[in-house]
Amino acid sequence: MTVTGDGQAGRLPPQRLSLAFGLGFEDLYRHEGLQRLDGHWAAFLHERDPALAQRHRAAIAAPAALDAKAEAALLIEIGPVLDAFIARLFDIEEDVAILRAAHTDLEPLFRVKWKFVKRQALLKVDAAALADFDVDAARATLAAALAERGAPPAAAGFDELAFAQAVLDWQTEESANASLLGQALHYSAWAVTTHAGQLRHGAGVLFRQPGKVDPYDLLVHAKATERDGIRVTTIRPEHIRRRLDHDRAPFALTDAGTDLAGALDQTHYCILCHKQGKDSCSKGLRDAPAADGTPVFKQSPFGVKLAGCPLEERISEFHTLKNDGRALSALAMIVIDNPMLAATGHRICNDCMKGCIYQKQTPVDIPQAETRTLKDVLELPWGFEIYSLLSRWNPLNLRRPLPVADSGRKVLVVGTGPAGFTLAHHLMNDGHAVVAIDGLKIEPLPASLAGVAADGTRRPFEPVHDVTTLYEALDDRVMAGFGGVAEYGITVRWNKNFLKLIRLLLERRAQYTLIGGVRFGGTLTVEDAWRLGFDHVALAIGAGRPTTLDIPNGLARGVRTASDFLMALQLTGAAKAESIANVQLRLPVVVIGGGLTAIDTATESLAYYVVQVDKFLQRHETLAARLGEPAVRSGWNAEEREVADEFLAHGRAIRAERDAARLEGRPARIVELLDGW
Repeated sequence: MTVTGDGQAGRLPPQRLSLAFGLGFEDLYRHEGLQRLDGHWAAFLHERDPALAQRHRAAIAAPAALDAKAEAALLIEIGPVLDAFIARLFDIEEDVAILRAAHTDLEPLFRVKWKFVKRQALLKVDAAALADFDVDAARATLAAALAERGAPPAAAGFDELAFAQAVLDWQTEESANASLLGQALHYSAWAVTTHAGQLRHGAGVLFRQPGKVDPYDLLVHAKATERDGIRVTTIRPEHIRRRLDHDRAPFALTDAGTDLAGALDQTHYCILCHKQGKDSCSKGLRDAPAADGTPVFKQSPFGVKLAGCPLEERISEFHTLKNDGRALSALAMIVIDNPMLAATGHRICNDCMKGCIYQKQTPVDIPQAETRTLKDVLELPWGFEIYSLLSRWNPLNLRRPLPVADSGRKVLVVGTGPAGFTLAHHLMNDGHAVVAIDGLKIEPLPASLAGVAADGTRRPFEPVHDVTTLYEALDDRVMAGFGGVAEYGITVRWNKNFLKLIRLLLERRAQYTLIGGVRFGGTLTVEDAWRLGFDHVALAIGAGRPTTLDIPNGLARGVRTASDFLMALQLTGAAKAESIANVQLRLPVVVIGGGLTAIDTATESLAYYVVQVDKFLQRHETLAARLGEPAVRSGWNAEEREVADEFLAHGRAIRAERDAARLEGRPARIVELLDGW
């Protein structure tokens, strides 16, 4: 069992969760309780729409009788009722209404974006018409008109949403507002164009139109130069992401993903092609089938098979519900095929985007929409409990709306990475007990969260009212060991707090036991597994075993496998400013390979180098101030002096650049320093 403390010290009293329909919180984690819940759902649906309830019952009894289009239509029709039921169940009807209103309030943005900006401004106003266009005068006129309507001022001159709403209002009396509409039309045509890679109006969504896609340009935004006769490719300066918070540690979260407007911009851009059976993002971009009827997928210009989402997630369907402001059922639609969506989405996978129906222009950013849909629910009161519930009970899942009753079978899952934790979830929903083991030490979670006491026994756990209380700053977060490559391999450009959510989905269930520090084949053998009564052993060891190349000097000093480097970096805490763990790295770094692990290694090498020389400089200065510079250097040999002087020089250069950037009010140009070294 995972050893956990109570984690109670200094905590605020937990919020009390009062469920509707006479249910208790514990019912949500028991098979009998979920059966009761399902009964209340059936009654609720019947009360709202008896005919729909009858169709739903028939579909669950014989899901194969529905074709894909009919099933999609049925689930979308049920969606609003499911939203209402969950809102009633958790007593958050007002919160859900506010969230839906937030969706509805943004509607003018997308109506104006596609019907006014795209279909009118871009078609009617050409470059010649913009040649003499006085942008400043138009912006001032429009800002004044919006101010008269009570719109707040904005950095770009006026607020996009206020502008969109005004355009819709002006269009109701076109003749009276012809001058303003003309200014708006010309300004829109001007604002869509870019300057130095940036939208002229700002970073919003209203004037951001899809562009033609050059697949070769998408590979790397790079420029080629020659150094000592070697062709070197580097990122173009305009494509380097910079930030103004100069003191941000390189291992902080750098990409929090989009907001609601950004997500809805993508879902409205989607043409919702499940209605035509053309949802290639989900099912793949098909070519003519083979002679034996086997599906054949088209390929990208680089020979990559465009098979769409590996899970066949119902993307077009969840977009439909999201567009309608039905956040809860949109999440439920995703969970049917992808219950572990906290570990997918933004910054993790994009096979869906590759298979998008838009092949010659910017594809729909489905991962952004997926992750934002999850966040919108998580940010509701009891949002985590709603997500957790939908991973077990989901009336949109016609084939398994409820977990199967206890089968009596026990499965040993070896590895707790994405394959292991996803498999464990599905095994439990199929009625089996799971023991998950991992070779890494698994850090305990508070028993009040996970429901596992210090002695390994089960105990009641508290519902999570505010999901942000679970989150930690990624720079300070302790690597918990759970998550495999998602923990130590994927960079912190992805929010690893989501790993805790995944773990809680599993560890709270009575059928799940998590044990760290166990090496299969060493600590525990397959014979041990049979002797302990397991019915099946599932190997989900993934990337856990480093690949050692059979080449001369493959393990020479300064050479290490990429996965070993990442594990050492993440699990020792070397990247933390206060840690004394040491992973020494010198530039230049050569990464052999071009897969995801190689990309992580290249990214983390540069991020870690900055931390490393910062730490070295600070500690050296502290010791020198206390002991004197000669005393600090007295024990160094020639090689150590060379390395130390290099680290100190680089640390001082980074510090000087940050100071200069702070004074000049610009982002620090750390990338250029690293590139030079």
